[in-house]
Parts: sequence; structure tokens; C-alpha cells
Amino acid sequence: MIKQIKPIVALSFGLLIGFTSCKSTVTETENSMQTKPVEWSKNATIYEVNIRQYTPEGTINAFAEHLPELKKLGVEILWLMPIYPIGEENRKGGMGSAYSVKDYRAVNPDYGTMDDLKNLVKKAHESGMYVILDWVANHTAWDNDLVKEHTDWYLKDSLGNFVPPVPDWADVIDLNYDNPEVRNYMTNSMKFWIENADVDGFRCDVAGMVPTDFWDTTRAELDSLKPVFMLAEAEQPDLTVKAFDMYYGWELYHLMNEIAQGKKSVIDLDKYFQKQDTVYSSDDYRMNFTTNHDENSWNGTVKERLGDAAQTMAVLTYAVPGMPLIYSGQEAGLDKRLSFFDKDTIQWKDSPYRELYTKLDQLKKDNAALWNGDFGGKMTRIQTNSDDNVFAIEREKDSNTVVAIFNMSNKEQVVSITDDIESLTLKDYFSGEEVEIEEGSQFTLEPWGYLVLTEK
Repeated sequence: MIKQIKPIVALSFGLLIGFTSCKSTVTETENSMQTKPVEWSKNATIYEVNIRQYTPEGTINAFAEHLPELKKLGVEILWLMPIYPIGEENRKGGMGSAYSVKDYRAVNPDYGTMDDLKNLVKKAHESGMYVILDWVANHTAWDNDLVKEHTDWYLKDSLGNFVPPVPDWADVIDLNYDNPEVRNYMTNSMKFWIENADVDGFRCDVAGMVPTDFWDTTRAELDSLKPVFMLAEAEQPDLTVKAFDMYYGWELYHLMNEIAQGKKSVIDLDKYFQKQDTVYSSDDYRMNFTTNHDENSWNGTVKERLGDAAQTMAVLTYAVPGMPLIYSGQEAGLDKRLSFFDKDTIQWKDSPYRELYTKLDQLKKDNAALWNGDFGGKMTRIQTNSDDNVFAIEREKDSNTVVAIFNMSNKEQVVSITDDIESLTLKDYFSGEEVEIEEGSQFTLEPWGYLVLTEK
């Protein structure tokens, strides 16, 4: 659509915090070995399931009753927070952290049984959805049987004491990946869930705290059983070369918060996307989110952090490259910090966010321009008269075009297109009205307003 594309300058902003390598320095040979995401993930939205808080019962079977609602919502990938037995020694709160794993090859009896999980996965597959398990490879509970059976599998301090990965994580202790037996056990435990429950992949907790070569080797072994989908809780380019399909978009998440709070602007958003193109390969998926279990519990609700910009940022996560995440309860307008260590059932209620997310999921599914990674189209910036406050973009794939214009400020903006663009008649996706767009086109956007235009 854009006839004259202004060149994007590859700015040098250094490495992101925690990066151990940069995708731009990967050799041609390594690039040829790049893991490609499974085809079924091409236009997927991911949904994080907090089993404990999802229903009053807090069980797998109770959650399974909600699968038809999630199918109607339009999500494809269900990420289950850890479903394993939780450690009791040094437990935090009354029920403990789901990330304190007592047994890697069992289901938490509070949630149900192995058969319950198998039935959930089977029902999800029958509904056209996929299930990935949250995997905690870096550390275990203090009372995991491995502690007594294999004391040499753990890191220790100079006095021979077990150590948590970070001081605040006092309910868990660190595994030692210099020991090949640890690696073999962990890989085989992940294979166990594919072989016994037919899960479709894993979201890997603090993936950057585990050696990359472990993940690389393990991914190959998992794929030998079935093609899997792998999400890293990390923003680290070397992890997406062979091991992982998708990484956390933390930097974008924080940037959205700062823009909503008036601390950053669209200029910073432009710099972010320019940098991303130099760091990651085009087939790497970024997970875009406005909240998740950690952010909700520890850093505030969507309303607390984003205020009136909440809906705008939700739409943005679908418009820019990446896979959107919906956390349990967001479709019900969740506005509460859920307890991390105790029972705190989500209050399900009618909310305009259910309709919004349903429409956004359909938008992504129907428009190849918005598909994930190389399945979708590249993002091109459309220049306007107010690029400090307005973020206007085009996504295009083959004959499919989506234009999205966002007012990223708390003031009304009269937006004029200043790019030399082809004249097109598109449809306002949310109102259904026809919209003419060309150089000189003018739109008035209310504070934090947005316009999403699609082909008719």
C-alpha cells in the first residue's frame, strides 16, 4: 500500500539486559538450523490458565467445563500454569507457589489426577486447541525426592548448604546443570508429559537461568516425539535459535506501561521496533501482553498500570508483530491482584473486554497480514503529522492489508497521513464503516483512541 517506504535506520542501542548473544551475530550455518514454529501456531493467540484461581473448585475438571467459552473467545494455545505437586517445606502462604515443584512426574492432587489432565488435553484437541505445560527446570522444592536421592544434583554454598536461585525465592533450591544426570532427568521428565498426556509443548520458567545448550538438546528430543511449541520466559535471542519458538516481550510490556503513564512516547516505541529487527530473526515470535500471573500479582492490575490506555494497549498487542497473550480473567475485566500463594478465585462477570478480545482474536485469525512470525506480514510505519503521539502502521501479506492508527496520548489528536500512500477504501473493523485512506487523509482520535482498518 505504501508506495514510497521511508528507510528504517538500524539504530544501535546495545544489548538488552540479560542477553548472552545477539541474533545478528549468528552465523549462516547456525541460521540454517533455526527451529521453525509449528504451522498450527501461525495465527494463534495464547491463553494463560491459572487453574487454582479459575474456578471455586480450583481443579482441572472444573476448568475443563470452560473450554467451550475459550473456543468461542478464539484462543488456540492453552498455557497451563504448573500442575505438579507443590513443596511443603519452606512453603510460602497457605497453598504455596506453583513454581515450587515437589514431583515433576505427577499431578497436584489439589487439581485432580493424571487422567483428568489427559481428558483435558483430549477435549482441547477435539476443540482445535493445543495445550502447553509450564515447566520449572531451574529449581525444585526443598522436599522434592531428588534432594535426598541425588544431593549432588544441587548447587551449594561454601558451607555445603542448598541455595535458592535468588534470595527472595526461599521456597526453592537451585539445580546444578553442570551435572549431566540433571540434564538427562529433566529432559526425560519433559518427554514424560508428551508420552503420557499428549501435551503440545512447554512454557519454560526463567529459561535464561538454565544453560542454552540444555534447551537446544532437549528441544530436539521433544520434537522426535511430536512437533512441539516452546515458549521461553526470557528475552534472550540465543534461546530462539534452536530451542524456543517464542520469547517474552517484556521490553514492549514495560514501554506500554511507561507510555500510558506519560513517561515515554511514540518515539521510544519506534526505537524499540527498529532495535527488534536487528536482534531477532523474522520467524521468532514475541509474546505481547498487558499482564500475566507475575505482573498481576506483584506489579499491579491492568487498570492500575495502564489506566485509560488499557484498551488501546490491548489492541496494540494484536496489531504489531507477535502473538498476543490473554491471562485468566482479562476477558472478564479482571481488576484485582490475585493472591500468588493462596486461593483467590477470579470473579467472572460480564465485561466489554470479552467482546473486544473475541473480535481481536477473529481479526488475527482472518487476516494473514497479522499472523505470527514469517507466516504474517512485516510492519511498516506510516508517517503522520503527529508522530510523537500517533503510532500508525501497516501490516501487509500477499493481498491482505491491515492499517492501525493509535493515539498514544491522553489528548485528542487530529491525525493527517503525510506518507505517499496508495488510495484505498478499507473498513473500520469495529464499526464496519468504509474509510478512505490516502496521503492527506485526516482522522480525529479521542484520547487513547485507535482505528483498525481492514479490507472489506
